[in-house]
Amino acid sequence: MTQPVGTEAPARGAGRNLNLTDLADRYGSDKGSRKHRYTELYHMLFHPYRQRKITFLEMGLLIGGPEQGMDKDRETADLPSIRMWLEYFPKAQIHGLDVSDFSWFSHERFSFHRCDMDDRAEIARVAAAMPSPDIVIDDASHASHHQQNAFLEIFPKLAPGGLYVIEDLRWQPESYEQEGITKTAALLRSFIDDRRFSHADSAIAAAFDALIPQISACIVHPVRYQKQRRDQVAVIHKR
Repeated sequence: MTQPVGTEAPARGAGRNLNLTDLADRYGSDKGSRKHRYTELYHMLFHPYRQRKITFLEMGLLIGGPEQGMDKDRETADLPSIRMWLEYFPKAQIHGLDVSDFSWFSHERFSFHRCDMDDRAEIARVAAAMPSPDIVIDDASHASHHQQNAFLEIFPKLAPGGLYVIEDLRWQPESYEQEGITKTAALLRSFIDDRRFSHADSAIAAAFDALIPQISACIVHPVRYQKQRRDQVAVIHKR
C-alpha cells in the first residue's frame, strides 16, 4: 500500500500505547524530548482523544518564518508535528494554519489553511471554514497580539469540553511584538488570579471577559517546573 505524500509507515508495535514523545522525536518535532518536552504534558491531556474522530487544529507548522526574519513565502519541505499528529490520532481530521505555504502536503485527513495572524478577519474566515475543533494548539508567531487575535476568533468555535493550548508564552519575537500590548502570559495570569482579564486595551479586555462563561479552567504549566524558562504552556478548557 502506498503511503500518502509526506507520511511514514507507523512504527512497529505502534498502537493504543504509542507514546507521543517518542513520535515527536522520530519525526523531528521540537515538542519532544530534544527541546521543549511539551509532549509529556500533551500525552496526558490528549490520550483520551486518541481513538476518537476529533477535529484537531495546529497553528504554526514549521520552525522559522517572519517571526525569525524569514520571508513568509519561504520554501517549506517538512511538517514534523502534522505527521506526528496524523499518526497519534488515527481517526482525526487534522487542520494546519500558517502564514507560509504548506499546500504541497497531501493526506486524506489533512487540510491546510494559509492565514496571516495579523488579520482577525482572515482568522475568522479560517475558523468558519472548518468544523468545530476539539483541540487547538497555537504554535504560530508567538506575538502577543497574534495569540490574542487567534483566541478571540477560534475559542468560541471550540467544541464543548475542548482544549485550547498556547505554547511558548515567555518568548515573543521582536519583529512582531507590539509595544505596549499586554503579554498573553500576563493576560491569562490576571484571569487565574482575579477571574477577570486585565489588558492595556480595554476593548480587548472586554472581549476576553465576554468569553469567561465559556471557560471551565485555565492553567499555565511551567515545563520542567522551571518558571523562568521560556517554554511555558497555557491550557484553557471549554465548558
